[in-house]
Parts: sequence; C-alpha cells; structure tokens
Amino acid sequence: MAPRNKIEPGVDEHEDAASLTKRGRLKADALPGDDVGAAELGRKVAENLRHRRKARSMSLDDLARSSGVSRAALSQIETCKSNPTVGVLWKIAVGLGIPFAELVGTPRSGASVLRRGDGQVLRSLDGKLESRPLSPAGSSPLVELYELRLAARGIHSSDAHAPGTVEMVVVLSGALRMRAGDESFELAAGDSISFSADKPHVYENPGASEARYHNVIIYDR
Repeated sequence: MAPRNKIEPGVDEHEDAASLTKRGRLKADALPGDDVGAAELGRKVAENLRHRRKARSMSLDDLARSSGVSRAALSQIETCKSNPTVGVLWKIAVGLGIPFAELVGTPRSGASVLRRGDGQVLRSLDGKLESRPLSPAGSSPLVELYELRLAARGIHSSDAHAPGTVEMVVVLSGALRMRAGDESFELAAGDSISFSADKPHVYENPGASEARYHNVIIYDR
C-alpha cells in the first residue's frame, strides 16, 4: 500500500514534513485519534528510524538520497518534532530497505495479540485513505496485512515499493479501480487482485460511498 499521497490543491508535492507542519497541514491530517496515540506512534517511528538507520551505518544525508525524503524532514521525524504522513513513512521504509511495519511497530517475541482499538490508524495527507494494521508488529518480516478505507471518489497514488514486493487487495465493500503500471482493473465487492508493487500504483474508489479493502503486502527477502 501505500504510497505518495495525493497532494492537496495548493500544496507542493515536494514539500517536506517540516514545512508542512509549520503550515499546520501535516499534524492535523496525518495521524487520527487523540494526541496521546499520535505522540506514541511518533515516538516509535523516531526510535525505529534512528536504530535502523544507525544499524545500517547510514547518515541522514544517505537516507535522504535513498528515500527521496529531505534531510530536514528526516531530522524532524527522528527527533519527534513532526508526525509524518503514511506516504512519507513508506518512502523512508523503502530507503532503509525494511518492511513498513518495522518502522511503525514494536517487534515482539512469542505470541502477540493486536486488539482492534490498539492498531494506530494512518491517514493520507488529504484524509481520504485510512490504513489500519491487522497483524501485530513483528508477526512476520515478509508479510503485512492492513484494512484500507478509501473515501467516495477518492484516489491514492503510491510510489514503487522495494524490488520484488507483491500486493494483494481484496474488495470487502464498494468498488476499486486499481492501476498497476500501465494496466487498469475494475473490481467489485468479493473480487481480489495480485500485482507487482515495485512499480507506481494507484487505488481509486469510483463509487459514491466509502469502500473497504484488505491489503496484503508480501516482501521478497
């Protein structure tokens, strides 16, 4: 899933997290729920980002080059001074070469349970896409499972994920127009699709009401 966010009118698509925060756009839209939940997720991301970057002997400049996220934005995230959008988090995960869940979750050993109310929901910058994890963090380094909600007439564009990544999407309700590379597919409730996610792809809800999907991400490593 996920993704470069569909940019709001009047917002530069290359604008980094720090500048968006200053303009009051990022924090309000990126993380739903109360301030405690947003702060906790921001802390986890900051810790995971710092730990995995240093484990790979990468400087902030190195990561900026590999992820396409500015050094200033990375510094703001790593010091808990801004809350990134789901699109920015995906770019960072790809730049580090790790599954998305490793960046936002706390790895666990043994059996783990994720309660419905405990999974931190992430939103796209325009608020039209919501992504909620359905598998506990650390369950598998190769597979992640999410519930996606896409607003009526909503469109969400995703950058290419790591090489070899595959996505499967199951339409639970509503409709989905899935564009993967140069191909486009129309899906209804009960339909599913599998595609190579290491190329840009777009989720579009052509319907007049919110649509729900299950999204499975499979990494090649």
